[in-house]
Amino acid sequence: MASVLYALGGWAARHRGRVVAVWLLLLAAIGGLGATMAGPVSTEFSVPGIESQQAQDLLEKKMPDVAGGFARVVIVAPADGTLATGTARTAIKESLHKADGIPGVVHVADPFQEQTVAADQKTAFADVQFRQAADQVPESARQALTDAGAAMRDAGLQVEYGGTVMEPATEVGGPAEVIGVIVAFAILALALGSLIAAGLPLVTAFVGVGIGVLGVQLVANVVDMTSTATVLALMIGLAVGIDYALFIIARHREQLADPATGVEESTARATATAGSAVVFAGATVVIALAALAVTGIPFLTVMGLAAAATVALTVLIAVTLVPAVLGLLGERLRPRPQQPKTEGSNKPKGNPWSHAWARMVTRKPLLVLLAGVIALLALALPAQNLRLGLPSNASQPTSSTQHKSHDLLAKGFGPGFNAPLTAVVDTSGIPPTDREQVLAELHATLTKDPGVAHVDRPVPNEDSSVVAIPVFPKTGPDDQATTDLVHHLRDNKAAVAQEGGTLYIAGSTAAAIDVSAKLSDALPLFVGIIVILALVLLTVAFRSVLVPLKAVLGFLLSIAASLGATVWVFQEGHLADLLDIPSAGPVTAFLPVLLIGVLFGLAMDYEVFLVSRMREQYEHTGDAAGAITHGIARSGRVVTAAALIMVAVFGGFVFNHDPIIKSIGFALAIGVLIDGFLVRMTLVPAAMALLGRRAWHLPRWLDRIIPDVDIEGADLPGPPADCEPAEANAAPPAPQELTTVTSAPHRD
Repeated sequence: MASVLYALGGWAARHRGRVVAVWLLLLAAIGGLGATMAGPVSTEFSVPGIESQQAQDLLEKKMPDVAGGFARVVIVAPADGTLATGTARTAIKESLHKADGIPGVVHVADPFQEQTVAADQKTAFADVQFRQAADQVPESARQALTDAGAAMRDAGLQVEYGGTVMEPATEVGGPAEVIGVIVAFAILALALGSLIAAGLPLVTAFVGVGIGVLGVQLVANVVDMTSTATVLALMIGLAVGIDYALFIIARHREQLADPATGVEESTARATATAGSAVVFAGATVVIALAALAVTGIPFLTVMGLAAAATVALTVLIAVTLVPAVLGLLGERLRPRPQQPKTEGSNKPKGNPWSHAWARMVTRKPLLVLLAGVIALLALALPAQNLRLGLPSNASQPTSSTQHKSHDLLAKGFGPGFNAPLTAVVDTSGIPPTDREQVLAELHATLTKDPGVAHVDRPVPNEDSSVVAIPVFPKTGPDDQATTDLVHHLRDNKAAVAQEGGTLYIAGSTAAAIDVSAKLSDALPLFVGIIVILALVLLTVAFRSVLVPLKAVLGFLLSIAASLGATVWVFQEGHLADLLDIPSAGPVTAFLPVLLIGVLFGLAMDYEVFLVSRMREQYEHTGDAAGAITHGIARSGRVVTAAALIMVAVFGGFVFNHDPIIKSIGFALAIGVLIDGFLVRMTLVPAAMALLGRRAWHLPRWLDRIIPDVDIEGADLPGPPADCEPAEANAAPPAPQELTTVTSAPHRD
């Protein structure tokens, strides 16, 4: 691999003008099409085959007028009045009449006729039913519905909006995200020691993200896509795009510190060495994200593939556009000459702080390892109470109309009115003469259930072959009791089936519960695939058995600790005020799967960049202990900067108002923080120190069948300029260690 990338990097540096021009043209073409012809995105998460979706499909076929999205208009009287006054009634009637004339509206409920007025006459709600699905209702219709409430507001009534139609659009690019990018630039400037060099990763990352995200928006014309998919592609593409460019540029400047090294040679070698690690690490991210397809959940598959395509673009940019820009800047990236090492000095090359850190964590490796594992397990403890779900309106910002409608509805009617269910009965198999009795018995059974607050009258279609019965629980959408109620109500299927009918428990709340259950069931398979993938890829990369095992165990600890921290904050409500979290609730259903896929790729990034430097040194010196110190000293500062950049970029999304984006941003930020610093920079060198030369052992039969991908650049012409003799870093290995069989020959 290194030889191919060496040739590619040199070619890109020599033909820099053409390479830059091609990427800019690609950005202009795809960016222009994506911006002007962006496809529609959805805020709904549906999964074919689950019970709630089966019911939705039946309603769309048999009762299209009730299968579309709905908006719930919540009306509250002033403190000194009620909704029973003539002025209030007149204003409500006028506003709802205007709502009935909005294109796409098929029915507007009268709260006085439907008896959706609270007992104290202070609160009421009216459902506005649309023909289209919620995500297909145009913004003009939503605005018209808001404007229709003007008469009620003029009469002194408070009007708020909820329901599926009024789900807010996902927006990014706010102050917090911009601050995250600014922080990333500051970190780059400190890590690279040059403002010009610091700007390069941002520029190349923006090119990759621009092409990737706008391309994803263009693809949305032919593929059903959620708004979260484009934001996820932006988050991951921006973070890895900056990091991948950073690794290559840092290696390039490191090599240019030698006055004898030419720009083109340095560019080619940086692309071959750091670029090999970038390609390998990027491939793990792409494969992990693409592996989301094994869950069998379409929206998650599209989400993973969109992010994977963006990451693949950033890798391609890193090994083509970055070398081309390095060639364009030429000598301007060469660091200032430093004072050479004095004769006989044993001070190693690399950052002194990284070298000191490596010495510290390897001095008593067993103690460091035990302390780190205990800390990670402590962080992971809350994860044992993990509950999955989809955010309700309680998770929207407290100033939003969605959150206000949720609170007012709960205050006026009870929390269960924010968690509406629908009992859908297919009565086509029930004899017409028995249908009324079967439905009456079912209605009575539902009403008597201790978890049900209210059951509305049945609503049949034209031929009475399908009937929808609205059911309101006593508990809210985020309560475990509501989940238990849905499962309990489905126990009535057998009684309806005996009469020839089919019962479904559906609605937005039931759909969220079904999606969460489906994702929970897919989690073990996905984790298994990721673990096997990691073992295979790292075995090929490092030609070792123990290094991959150590990496996978560290990854699993990182995942557990990250989920524990996420549960502690979002589910249990800690730090809610600091992070502007309106309400505690279940963790977003697909967050664990995304976290595992993304963090796996990022963890392997740091593993490859750190350990490849260790192996590179070990292959040239045979000194296992010195190789650890050398790897941390030479890569520690860059890996630290890369992790901090990830934390800054992901952390910027923590303050996004969208509850899904907020939780994903937090989980990824805390995950990178834990994995980058506690696992890779602390536990990895400690574990490597304990293993010694055994870390590089590979059985001969396995050595013969594994291809040599050479991500360290060992086969490039000339020795790496930064390798040091064994005595510069550590004392020679103990005699008993020298008898260990290793797969890494001593190369001069």
